[in-house]
Amino acid sequence: MDEAIIGIIGGSGLYQMEGLAGMSECRPETPYGPPSDVVVLGRLEGRKVAFLPRHGRGHRINPTQVPYRANIYALKTLGVERIVSVNAVGSLCEDLAPTAIVVPDQVIDRTRHRPDTFFDDGIVAHIAFAEPFCPELRALAAAAATAIGARVRPDGTYIAMEGPQFSTRAESELYRSWGAHVIGMTVLPEAKLAREAEICYASVSFVTDYDCWHPGHESVTTEMILRSLLQGAETAKELVKRVVGLLPESRSCGCGRALHDAIVTAPELVPAAVKQRLAPIAGRYLQDR
Repeated sequence: MDEAIIGIIGGSGLYQMEGLAGMSECRPETPYGPPSDVVVLGRLEGRKVAFLPRHGRGHRINPTQVPYRANIYALKTLGVERIVSVNAVGSLCEDLAPTAIVVPDQVIDRTRHRPDTFFDDGIVAHIAFAEPFCPELRALAAAAATAIGARVRPDGTYIAMEGPQFSTRAESELYRSWGAHVIGMTVLPEAKLAREAEICYASVSFVTDYDCWHPGHESVTTEMILRSLLQGAETAKELVKRVVGLLPESRSCGCGRALHDAIVTAPELVPAAVKQRLAPIAGRYLQDR
C-alpha cells in the first residue's frame, strides 16, 4: 500500500483536495471499522500526503458518529506522522469575527459519547496531554495563515462540544466566562487519538459564526455555516498547501515519543489479540520483556 507522511483531515466544507499530483485512493482496513471515506493519496508541494474528509464526501456523518479511531488508525498505517486538521468553529470572542482563523493551543472536552482511546480491553496507557496540540505544527500553521493574508490568532482555547445540536445561549455564555475563544464539535477525540498514535496534530479552525451569544448577530444556523465555509474553502486549501511546504523533513517535538513510559500494563499481561490490534500504534512498546 502507498504511504504518506502528512495527513490532512478536511472538515465541514472541505471534502476534497485539488492539486494533488499522482492521486490514488485507498480505504485501509482497521479494527474499528472503515474510515469516514476513501483516503486520497498524492503529492502536494512535493510531499506525500493523505487526505481524508472527516464527515465523508457529501457530509454524511455527524460529529458524534465520525469514526475517529478508524480515521487515525488508517492514517497511522499509511505512515502519517503529522496531521493538519481543518475545523469549522463558532466564535466566543468579539474580536474573532467570521472568516478569522484560530490555531488553538488548548482544548476543553465537553464531549460525552465518543470512544477516545486506543488503550482498552486489557491495556492501560496515560499519555501527557497538557499541551494537546503539537507546538511545532501549530507554529507553522499560524505562519502559513499569516502568509496568505488571513486574520489569524495563533493560540486560543477550543471548546469541544458534543453536537450535533448547537449550544444553548446559557452554555455559550458559560464557555465565554471560562475564557474560551472558539467552539466546535470535531477536534476531540481526534487530538487525543493522534497523540496516542504518536502523530503530531494541529487544528486550523475557521470561524463561521458567533455561536448564539452575540446580541448583534443572529444565532448560528447550518445555512450560515455552510455559506461561510464555501467562501473559505479556497483559503483552507491554500493554507494547507503552504503548511505542507513549510514542514521540515524531521520532527523536533516530543509527539513521536508520546507513548514512552505511558503504558502501565506489563507487556506479558496484554492479551495477544490486543497486541495484534495495537501493533501499528504501539507495537514497539508491547514486546515482552
